[in-house]
Amino acid sequence: MGDLVEDLKTLIRTRHAVVTIRTPDEAYAARVIREAGKEMQLLVMEWSVSEGLVRVEPPGGGGKIGGTESLLGVLKYLRHNDAIHLYVLKDAICHLTNPVVQRLLREVAMEFSKDNRTIFMIDAEGRLPDSMSALSVQYDLPLPDEKEILQHVRSTIRELTRYGKLEMEMSQADTEQFLANLRGLTRMEISQVVAEALLSDEKLDSDDVAKAIDLKRRRLRQSGVLDYVPPPETLPEVGGMEHLRNWLQQRRRALTDEARQFGLEPPKGILMLGVQGCGKSLMARFVAADWKMPLLRMDVGSLYDKFVGETERHLRQSFKIADAMAPCVLWIDEIEKAFASAGAGADAARSDGGLSQRIFGQLLTWMQDHGEAVFLVATANDVSALPPELMRKGRFDEIFFVDLPGDDARRSIFKIHLIKRKRDPANFDLDALLAAADGFSGAEIEQAIVSAMYAAFADRRELTNEDILSELTATSPLSVVMAEKVDTLRAWAQGRCVKAD
Repeated sequence: MGDLVEDLKTLIRTRHAVVTIRTPDEAYAARVIREAGKEMQLLVMEWSVSEGLVRVEPPGGGGKIGGTESLLGVLKYLRHNDAIHLYVLKDAICHLTNPVVQRLLREVAMEFSKDNRTIFMIDAEGRLPDSMSALSVQYDLPLPDEKEILQHVRSTIRELTRYGKLEMEMSQADTEQFLANLRGLTRMEISQVVAEALLSDEKLDSDDVAKAIDLKRRRLRQSGVLDYVPPPETLPEVGGMEHLRNWLQQRRRALTDEARQFGLEPPKGILMLGVQGCGKSLMARFVAADWKMPLLRMDVGSLYDKFVGETERHLRQSFKIADAMAPCVLWIDEIEKAFASAGAGADAARSDGGLSQRIFGQLLTWMQDHGEAVFLVATANDVSALPPELMRKGRFDEIFFVDLPGDDARRSIFKIHLIKRKRDPANFDLDALLAAADGFSGAEIEQAIVSAMYAAFADRRELTNEDILSELTATSPLSVVMAEKVDTLRAWAQGRCVKAD
């Protein structure tokens, strides 16, 4: 809390009249403000529509101040009070629809900017009207780091043990994993996870390690932008991609403290370009599984919001969560769909009011400046839609081109999908299948096997080599249907990308 208190004290001393704090962790934000007021020997008063204006620091200052039940009433009170106080307004932004209230808030802010009087507006959602932007500053309450997570876990355990005997049966390894799983959660959510784990069976043991993951997955899905994918217990099977897998193997421990002590900076990430259905998304999952790290998948379609400023906030919040959950893998699938307009010239930028340019700038800034152990995996199918700035040397550690699988890779793919469906590859003529599947992607090979199994099942017989050959023969692969586009993509990648296989 110490650093946060110092941040707020700096904002107060530099005469920021209105500070907005957008967070669901209202109680913690209010506590930090009270601590800042205490250290600066300033009186702190809190307002809510249910309680009115009440003094909270120093405590014991009496009851509610009359006439402050509404936001209009409390602003009138502030306007005629010259004492140097701090004011915390809870959920006030939603009450700013009244033009009179907006006008009064601007007048109060202009008066407060002459001294150290400060209004802190804590809201879970919402944003100030544009007319207030020049008179206010937004402060982002950071998510707790490892040290603070441990403190919150301990304090919650101490509080709960006062009400009854609770058993602690976690090993050191389980404890470390439990704390790691809590990264990216708010302080309130951390307390909820610990309380749920302890009170469900009156003990904290290895079975509770996954509880943090369950809550984290629900929370991220509610945000609508990030989806949390825990690393699978076994590695996804991949056919081919030898060069890419070797590259990843060399950097497997590069996000650890051991690597930092060795003198290595965390790797930034990779961009995978290539033909659709050739395993780019699978490799994103493979990285997280191989490195035993959580995978955060960004839904680029959910970034955009009809309200001004919300799209940028979604992206900032996504990066904030990723940094808090480090070490982790952040996967942006089909990245060209989110930032295509940013590289399409001035006309495209004007068509969306410059939004794509702004969020693209946020992405580049984060890629350049973030210091946390977050490995970015971006995939793209259409290189022509990518902004040139994204392709500049140094943005990614490497750019890989994922082409259609060769003979050895196709053989591996056939084996993987036959074994996955409880069939012995030795019972099939793989040489004939390889020849028939020349030019097929991994996804097209899988679909041919699935379709052949449906046909065999419908006829109530076992799957045969001829069933698969029949499906392959009847299919026109993407390399034929979109031959010109595939050839153009290969020509562009020549000399610009490293081949994944």
